[in-house]
Amino acid sequence: MHSAAKAVVAGLALVVFAGTAYGYSTLKSLDGVTRSDVIGEEGEAKPGEQPADGSLDILLVGRDSRTDGQGNPLSADMLRELRAGANGDDLTDTLIVLRIPNGTHDVHAFSIPRDSYVSMPGGKDKINSAFGTAKLAEAERQQRAGETDKAKAAQAALTAGRRATRQVVEDLTGVKIDHFAEVNLLSFYEISKAIGGVDVCLNKATKDENSGANFRKGEQTISGADALAFVRQRENLPRSDLDRVRRQQVFLASLAKKVLSGGTLANPVKLSDLIDAVKRSVVLDEGWNLLDFVAQMRGVTGGGIQFGTVPVVNPDYRYNPQHPSWTAVQVDPAQVKAFAAGLIAKPGGAPPSSQTPTGPTVDVANAGGKAGLAGRVADVLRDKGFKPGETSNAPARKTSVVRFPAGLADRAMDIANQLGGLATEQSTSVTAGHIEVVLGQVYSGPGVNGGGGAPGAPDPDAPITSGGVVCVD
Repeated sequence: MHSAAKAVVAGLALVVFAGTAYGYSTLKSLDGVTRSDVIGEEGEAKPGEQPADGSLDILLVGRDSRTDGQGNPLSADMLRELRAGANGDDLTDTLIVLRIPNGTHDVHAFSIPRDSYVSMPGGKDKINSAFGTAKLAEAERQQRAGETDKAKAAQAALTAGRRATRQVVEDLTGVKIDHFAEVNLLSFYEISKAIGGVDVCLNKATKDENSGANFRKGEQTISGADALAFVRQRENLPRSDLDRVRRQQVFLASLAKKVLSGGTLANPVKLSDLIDAVKRSVVLDEGWNLLDFVAQMRGVTGGGIQFGTVPVVNPDYRYNPQHPSWTAVQVDPAQVKAFAAGLIAKPGGAPPSSQTPTGPTVDVANAGGKAGLAGRVADVLRDKGFKPGETSNAPARKTSVVRFPAGLADRAMDIANQLGGLATEQSTSVTAGHIEVVLGQVYSGPGVNGGGGAPGAPDPDAPITSGGVVCVD
């Protein structure tokens, strides 16, 4: 039974702390939360520090674990309530990075699909396997070393898994992780109930026996086992895992809005239940100074968090010729790094749309075959302040690229970042003073929606913020 994304509420580690910035005394009651040596002293962000890479970065991890935060097995009754089997595995079902640029209150969160095929020690594999592989290796090492304290050996294995997950995320994204938060099934269940449910919206009714999902069309409030089913469903969704990632994002955005609202913060019962749920199941890195963190987060509002997903080259990547039915999500590390860096790009890139466009002319070519794609992307770039050029069709190609002549590398990279982190290349065939965007068959950035779709159809990649409820599949 698939169980990805059961723990998207890892993001609550951020939301709760930011929300309780209105009262330090309340935050102090979180001192009992479980800690783990995930980062190491040499890598910990110090109180008040402005990270050298320009952003405080937090890795939020959701594990498919049938235990509480202290490692105690969940009861059979609780497993039935969660609609989960007794056997879990050591996969990280949810990976979200939060980037908080130095000196601002803009929070950018981006998801990494759990099946992303990436490089890691020992070769390439799906990113969600890094935790279990490192955990098993450390458990075997502890056994060979003659460690007889089972609890100590188990904790060492968990720490190794967490560190390996942090490292593979850093290698893929180019982001230096400053802090770490992890949750499991129980925390998601309890936290969603503690705040009285979360508001979500679906484009159409949906049902899935594997996850237990059974939802009507439209807006609704969900909590507990229903909330778990909402974020773990992937069967009967048009884009499978990519739509499940989007489910996670809209749920977390709505969760952030509710926790940051006065209704939750001013309700002593809800706030107490929320903090108790966090203490029972959330694991944080040892060096995270929560009081310092909430001081940095003062001013973040219910609409101050934006969500996205790393660029995807091929969501149905057949990575093993010996097993042609095995699939993964293909990502380009260069595109992912450019995307992550673009979230904290310093001012001075594209001029705002209210000004007369300056700089190079941007031509857009459609090599993906989706009707109207070049025009929609050209409109996106125009609205971002780039000078519009010609739109056209081009010979079919799979991937996208931004081509530029000598001297325009920086502007080309700016455009590539705006479109989700595309590849760039210098080309003598591009006219001086122009930049050429070629959109391939697997392009999934801004403007992708609409090719052949009915007028007014919902955009599956519309921006998600914590300011309101976004309807999704």
